[in-house]
Amino acid sequence: MPSVMGLLEEGERAARQRVEVLQAELREAEAALERFVIARETVGQVLAEPSGRGDAPVTVSDGRERPVVGAVPGSVVPVWREGLDVGVLAPDYRRIMAIVADRGGEAVDCRQLAAALGLAVVPAKVEGVRSKVKRLAARGWLAETVPGRFSEAAGPGGGS
Repeated sequence: MPSVMGLLEEGERAARQRVEVLQAELREAEAALERFVIARETVGQVLAEPSGRGDAPVTVSDGRERPVVGAVPGSVVPVWREGLDVGVLAPDYRRIMAIVADRGGEAVDCRQLAAALGLAVVPAKVEGVRSKVKRLAARGWLAETVPGRFSEAAGPGGGS
């Protein structure tokens, strides 16, 4: 028959081990919470900063007006506004703009752009081009005339 003191010591050891495990889990949960709080505060500060842009609405291909959302600091593709030229864009985006400009107003699809950029016309490459072209269109540099076909926007091409 086990002694009472032995049973109590065994119970105490088990409880101590459980407390140590729970304390480690608590430390991990508190660290995760702290990261989320910092991330939320940082995003709130970035979004609260003035971006120096006008909030003029832009008419999209289906005729509806949508506000142009400004680029956050450090973004690769700023929202197009009067006075900006393609020189502010990253080299890949400038190449896309040059190809579209050389088309003389004719709309181009992403496969044609991938080929003109010297990329293999395979889904992975075409989707990479599509994401860049969609970003340019969303920020006013290009116009998506029909779904999947892009041409110069009135502003950047100088045809305002």
